[in-house]
Amino acid sequence: MDFNENVQKWLTGSFDPETKTQILLLRNSDPAALEDAFYKNLEFGTGGLRGIMGPGTNRMNRYTVGMATQGLANYINSHVEGDKSVCISFDSRNNSKLFAKISADVLSNNGIRVWLFDNIRPTPELSYSIRLKKATAGIMITASHNPKEYNGYKVFWADGGQITAPVDKEIVEEVARITDPGEVRFEPDGPVGGIDIMGRDVDEAYLRDILSLMLSPESRERNADKIKIVYTPLHGCGVRLMPEALQRIGFKHIYHIPEQDVSDGDFPTVESPNPEEPAALKMALEKADKVGADLVLATDPDADRLGIAIRDADGKMLRLNGNQTASILTYYILTRWEELGKLDGTKYCVKTIVTTELLADICQGFGVPCYNVLTGFKYIAEVVKRHEADGEFICGGEESYGFNAGQFVRDKCAQVSGCLVAECAAWAADRGKTLYDILQEVYEKFGYRLEEMVYIVRKGKSGAEEIARIMSDYRFSPPETIAGIPVVKVVDYMHPEKTGLPKSNVLQFFNQEGDVVTVRPSGTEPKIKFYFGAKGEGAARKISLLKEEFIS
Repeated sequence: MDFNENVQKWLTGSFDPETKTQILLLRNSDPAALEDAFYKNLEFGTGGLRGIMGPGTNRMNRYTVGMATQGLANYINSHVEGDKSVCISFDSRNNSKLFAKISADVLSNNGIRVWLFDNIRPTPELSYSIRLKKATAGIMITASHNPKEYNGYKVFWADGGQITAPVDKEIVEEVARITDPGEVRFEPDGPVGGIDIMGRDVDEAYLRDILSLMLSPESRERNADKIKIVYTPLHGCGVRLMPEALQRIGFKHIYHIPEQDVSDGDFPTVESPNPEEPAALKMALEKADKVGADLVLATDPDADRLGIAIRDADGKMLRLNGNQTASILTYYILTRWEELGKLDGTKYCVKTIVTTELLADICQGFGVPCYNVLTGFKYIAEVVKRHEADGEFICGGEESYGFNAGQFVRDKCAQVSGCLVAECAAWAADRGKTLYDILQEVYEKFGYRLEEMVYIVRKGKSGAEEIARIMSDYRFSPPETIAGIPVVKVVDYMHPEKTGLPKSNVLQFFNQEGDVVTVRPSGTEPKIKFYFGAKGEGAARKISLLKEEFIS
């Protein structure tokens, strides 16, 4: 696209004066940023929108959000019979409330009823509300754990999961037909669907169902008063429900970081509001040492991802990665389900292809099937939907701090996983152990595995081209060895006829010892990600070798 032509259209078109002023300022101060803002349209992909906020066709703003919503409204009105409604939630990011209100207005102006949350709510609660309200679809305004410059727009369908094939592609096509903000019904020109506000009623139902997933009430009763927990929402919306959920299952000693309880889209106390980043937990870890806490829980801005830290064998706080947390929880849940006689051959778990194979090993040890799906919790939700009539989802996880249990929520849920982690700590205490001891127990029973993810950031048009070139090089010249050990299998997920999974720009390399490297561009950020997995006692050494081989 000719970005100068796009700039001129916005400067002379019916855009608001503030937007035009911002464009002029950008043209005078940062021509490269102006080009990046206008050189293409912000892509509405199968997960919705995500991008930097600001004026331009390649930015998150009232016009790109309105165009996306008009396309979604057109799809719903042309494909869904009978009553139509959409649930909408938003997180604490800058402009999230504005984008939610614009989305609600556009849908209502297209004759679709809207259920709009009265304030910030977690993404998993949005998923939950769709099924509770029997809605057609849902919209979550969030950019998850991205930096403060970003915002996003996730679309969910009637089952409560993010849209998947064929609905995702059909909605993408419908949105692509909206080429000008003038096509958007920002103002009503006929009957409206109406906007209803929802809030505490949904909270109560959501919390009630979370509590029904707990497995060890006696252990909680004996130990909840002894366990100290530090919790931080990292300026996000988890503050509304996570502490209350923990209190409702009996935990009394929950310590806050007051500065981080403030819902603020600038995320003033952290460089990145991502619990995967060590620096994000700095204040929480300091608080844990000050109060002698056993456990740290941290949620990202939309409270779907959970980061945790526990005491190691020497009593020092140890951050766990997403694979370790998922392994502990899967082991705990399956152990309790087996003890409670709930494993009857119809139950199953799910993991993503970049998540530790330890989850599959644990499931195999309990005789429980474990499905493998593409990266993204929407694919886990798709399996749950597919097996509603013939099976029951126990739990599922992904390496990027996402986990869920039960079928109430069809996305990763930090409230569910946070309560289960706390309960697991009480269960471990009943056995004279800690969460760290439980992790060692998992390794002893199922074998040691170590994983690490490293990413490279390449921004803008040139960055996107470089990432594409890296993938092309690996695709046509795959490594013959990884960690000095011969590669015995290469999996290219661009070939669904071979993988049995949807087409995806992902490559995996396996060596003779079962070590694995996965390479994939991020679908939401200007990054290319490398996932390293190693087995056995020499795992740490092999991870170091893999990073040298691939990142250098």
